[in-house]
Amino acid sequence: MNLLLLLAFAQIPLIDLATDTARQVQVDREAGQYLGHPTTVLLEDGKTMLAVYPKGHGKGPIIYKRSSDAGQTWGARLPVPENWATSLETPTIHRVIDAKGKKRLIVFSGLYPIRMAVSEDDGASWSPLNPIGKYGGIVAMSSVVQLKDGRYMAFFHDDGRFFRNAGTRGPFVVYQTTSSDGGLTWGEPRAIATHAEAMLCEPGVFRSPDGKQLAMVLRENSRKFNSFVSFSNDEGATWTTPRELPGTLTGDRHQGTYAKDGRLFLTFRDMGADSATKGDWVAWVGRYEDLVKGTPGQYRVRLMKNHKAVDCCYPGVEHLKDDTIVTTTYGHWTEGEPAWIASVRLKLAELDRLVKRGQ
Repeated sequence: MNLLLLLAFAQIPLIDLATDTARQVQVDREAGQYLGHPTTVLLEDGKTMLAVYPKGHGKGPIIYKRSSDAGQTWGARLPVPENWATSLETPTIHRVIDAKGKKRLIVFSGLYPIRMAVSEDDGASWSPLNPIGKYGGIVAMSSVVQLKDGRYMAFFHDDGRFFRNAGTRGPFVVYQTTSSDGGLTWGEPRAIATHAEAMLCEPGVFRSPDGKQLAMVLRENSRKFNSFVSFSNDEGATWTTPRELPGTLTGDRHQGTYAKDGRLFLTFRDMGADSATKGDWVAWVGRYEDLVKGTPGQYRVRLMKNHKAVDCCYPGVEHLKDDTIVTTTYGHWTEGEPAWIASVRLKLAELDRLVKRGQ
């Protein structure tokens, strides 16, 4: 395994942007306070970007912020409903639109039960967190995708403790649930992925460039395997047996977007066993076909260096109209200080030039 990983990493270049502070934006920072696990959403105007994250490591009051210039600057923390302070796990924010064109924002908070807050005015006001059903889970919802029939499908995982509030650890199971009313209500979850030896979790789900296939990239939590991938050719009705990805894609909490030229940008916490950037915030650039074929991709990028073990990097990622990618996450970016929230801005064309220059 180690030799294979070394070969995989040697096959593609690594760009190091960690010291390129001109690309970095401070989203939020508080002396002596751990801030972690943000997700973001970009509204249709291409400028309004919203972020939610806990005041603490996963568990903690939900902090809510807005940027009016596509993440170049961020305003003060915004008021939220009182019970957002009771969040027990990583919050996630998503855009959904119902069959009549009504736009909503939804924020999920996991463990038992999974709860959700709703905004119907682009985040100006929010409902409290309310249970979506008699089930729970971890990192809810790590991904939300719209299906071709207009429904939404959301994904999370559990390790046996929270799905029915049993409190006992068991096999890791990935679940999906669907909404037919623009995200207001969600159905009973269905198990879609598990493994006899691996611990599959934190699904990152996105479409193929032609829209015909869904890909699900999975964190592997036993640390005995690389990350995994599974595919659906029928809008999530069935999924292929999960299989390992190359070491170049091994990490936690993958989130991605496509550049205008069709290349895929995935960002995550690097957990490659023999990676020189293990525990750092990284990105992978390649083609969707690399996931399908199991090939290593075009190049990797260290976005920022994390100074405390592997405690960083549940990223949000947004693609702007000018082909800029804005990705946002937490990490121990300053040695000896608690984690804080930062973003990095880049274009693949800029990275291509850096790769060419280094060859």
